[in-house]
Amino acid sequence: MTSDARLDAASGNQAPDAPRGIFSSRYLWVTIGACALVFLAAFESLAVTTIMPLVSDDLDGAALYALAFAGPLATGVIGMVFAGNWSDRNGPIAPLLTSVAVFIVGLLVAGLATDMTMFLVGRLVQGLGSGAMNVALYVVVARIYPPTLHARIFAGFAAAWVVPSLIGPFAAGIVAEATSWHWVFLGVVVLVLLAMLMVVPAIRMLRGGPQPDPSTRPGWAFGKIAWALLAAAAVLGLNLSSQLDGALVGVVAVLAIVVALIAVRPLIPVGTLRAARGLPAVILLRGLIAAAFFGAEVYIPYLLTDRYGFSASLSGLALTGAALTWATASWLQGRLDGILSHVNAMRIGTVLVLVAIALAVATAAAELSPAVVIGGWLLGGAGMGLMYPRLSVMTLSYSTPSNQGFNSSALSISDSLGAALALASTGIVFAALVGIGGSWPFAGCFALAAVISCVALSIASRVGTGRCIDDARV
Repeated sequence: MTSDARLDAASGNQAPDAPRGIFSSRYLWVTIGACALVFLAAFESLAVTTIMPLVSDDLDGAALYALAFAGPLATGVIGMVFAGNWSDRNGPIAPLLTSVAVFIVGLLVAGLATDMTMFLVGRLVQGLGSGAMNVALYVVVARIYPPTLHARIFAGFAAAWVVPSLIGPFAAGIVAEATSWHWVFLGVVVLVLLAMLMVVPAIRMLRGGPQPDPSTRPGWAFGKIAWALLAAAAVLGLNLSSQLDGALVGVVAVLAIVVALIAVRPLIPVGTLRAARGLPAVILLRGLIAAAFFGAEVYIPYLLTDRYGFSASLSGLALTGAALTWATASWLQGRLDGILSHVNAMRIGTVLVLVAIALAVATAAAELSPAVVIGGWLLGGAGMGLMYPRLSVMTLSYSTPSNQGFNSSALSISDSLGAALALASTGIVFAALVGIGGSWPFAGCFALAAVISCVALSIASRVGTGRCIDDARV
């Protein structure tokens, strides 16, 4: 990325010869294919939530139920690191093709599973491929689209994640009931192959475009891959710690968090854990806001069904509304790229998420009308939609061709680890407060998420004062 291009991106001006949009003839099929791959990965992730009770009953896998969710998240971290390093060394073509192939293998193994062990192997392989594919697509964006279009393509990616939350669970349930849960996995294989064919123009463009300077090409980061393995193990340990008894829960949880933080340090830019200005703050903010939002969101439907008597489908409307405001805010921020600064977008977004979680705390603690938490979560979705695309744009703006893969994987790792650590922590809080009764377990989980969002707000202004640096670790 040249200095002139960076100036164009910073000023919001588009070069005279730049295409008008991500759906112009030059980028049409690349945009559709990339968004389709993101959509299908998101759909599969969300669909599993709906069909897992059927899978568990069919394969007699109740004891391994939680691992079906925690496993892909953990292996995804490994895929992110590996794909980021590979992309920085040789470009994103091979990592993208390989990650899609691995994702398809995972779908086939899970879809053909005859026992829970085989199913879990498929889920682990899926997570590995999905994590790597996400990073490879980020590098494709950096290499193909001009900086003036980054906000719009990432808004498209955000929408591709939100739309499955509207239709994924319902569609998966229909498929599982009409045929078999196996087809929720097997049927997606064909769609992934079709989406990959649409990305073929991107491969041709990358092969014919400028290549990174060989003198700046990094070596294979086997040490970082080992750290990713350790971080994944820590995430799994924390997610499983709530199943232990007595004091072991706290001991294992604290140990897992410490190991996760130690292991993640080589996988993210230097200064991330202390919120250094610029890229480190961007990476940390992504993890914190994911931890706050998703750590609270999983308990919204639970609160509505357990304390207010909502049906499962009705309680899901709160999440559907948030998905709609997320998509709307993502689209809007892409149109306000030259008007709304990155720092102000982060401040507004974190405030909206904080207000949403605070309303959830008040609803649970004071047993307010459920309309309060439902309306508040609409604000939370809007805050996330405002922030997520911008965080991706800023990550690429602080990157060079030699570290785009590392920085993109760091952003995804922060997102995954933040959400995983928060979900495990709120699970422990909920279990600890169940004995009190009432809505206090929910209030405790929301309160923890609110504290995390306050920390996120405190560093929101530190994201916009960094500079592009060639060293991948800085």
